[in-house]
Amino acid sequence: MSYVNTIEACQFNDINFNALTELGQPCLIKGAIAESPLVRKGRQSLSSAQEYLQAFYTQKPLLVYQCEAEAKGRFFYNAQFDGMNFTTRFAQLDDFFNDIAQNQLSHGDTSFYIGSARLNEYFPGVLEANLPIHQSNLSGYSAQAGIWLGNKTTAVTHFDTSNNIAACMLGRRRFTLFPPEQSGNLYPGPLEPTPGGQVLSMVDISAPDFARYPKAGEALKHAVVVDLEPGDILVYPALWWHQVEALDDVNVMFNYWWNSTPNYVDDPMTTLLHGMLSLRGRPQSEKDAWQALFQYYVFEDKQQARQHLPTHTWGALRDLDELSARVLRNKVLKKINR
Repeated sequence: MSYVNTIEACQFNDINFNALTELGQPCLIKGAIAESPLVRKGRQSLSSAQEYLQAFYTQKPLLVYQCEAEAKGRFFYNAQFDGMNFTTRFAQLDDFFNDIAQNQLSHGDTSFYIGSARLNEYFPGVLEANLPIHQSNLSGYSAQAGIWLGNKTTAVTHFDTSNNIAACMLGRRRFTLFPPEQSGNLYPGPLEPTPGGQVLSMVDISAPDFARYPKAGEALKHAVVVDLEPGDILVYPALWWHQVEALDDVNVMFNYWWNSTPNYVDDPMTTLLHGMLSLRGRPQSEKDAWQALFQYYVFEDKQQARQHLPTHTWGALRDLDELSARVLRNKVLKKINR
C-alpha cells in the first residue's frame, strides 16, 4: 500500500491545483475548508446542514440511484453484466432526505445516492460560498462542479478522464486509489453498459477473489487509501482508478472536474476507441511498429518530430490552436468516413 501526499490546513486561495495534479499522485489537504458554511452547519447538526442546502435548492427534481440490501451499498453490474444492479428515479431534495431518514429508522439496508448533480443547475451559489475555485490557481477547461449526496454507499473502482477536487462536506469518505499503470491488474469490466460512462473494475477490492482475478494482488500493493473528514479536500489526477465509500448515514461531497488542456483538444477516449478499430486486429509485428510511431509522434517531446524540418512544412506537427485543431479534425473525419 502506498501513502498519500498530505498538506496540512492552509489558505484555500493559496492552493495551486494544476501544480498538485502535475505531481502525478493524489494529495490530501487536511482541513482546507473546515470553516466553510456547510461544514460548520454539519458540525452543529444534520438538520442545520440539510436546511442550508435547501436554501440553495432550485426545486428541480434530482436523479436518485437506489440499490437494495443484497447489493450491500455497492453500485455495480447485475449478475448477467448486461445492466446495472440499481434503479433510478427523480425526487425532490426533501423527499430524498426523508427516504434516507425512514430507511435508517426502520434499520433498512437500502442504499441511496445522488451523483454528480451539477451545482450551478441545482444549487446555484453554494459552490462559491463553500469551495471558491480561483482561476489563478486552476487554469482549467471543461470544468464541471457536482454534488454527491446519500447514505452508506460504494462507488466501485473506476477512472475519470478529468482531474478531480473532492471536497468532503458532511460525513466521512474513504477513497482507495490506484495509479493508471495498474489498469490491467484491476480487470476493467465491459465498455457498455456503465453506470455513468466510466468502466468499472471487476475486482471487489474489499473482498478480492484472487482465484478469479489473480493480478489484483499486485494492484492492491499500489493502493492509496485516504480517509476524508468534513473540511478535507483530496486532489488527484485524471485516469487514477478510485473507489469511493461514503461511511456515514448521511454524506455530502462536492467535486470539481477539470482538464488543463483547452476545449479544442479532443477526448483521448475517442482515440482509444478508434485504436480498437484500426490497430487491435493487426498482426503483432505491425502493432509493435505502430507503437513505435505513436511513441515518436505523440508521447515523446513534440519538438523531436519537427525540429529537423523547415517551419513551413510542419503542418499537423505545429502546436495546436483552435484553427489548426479544426483543420486536423476535418482531416481525421474524412479518413474515418471513407
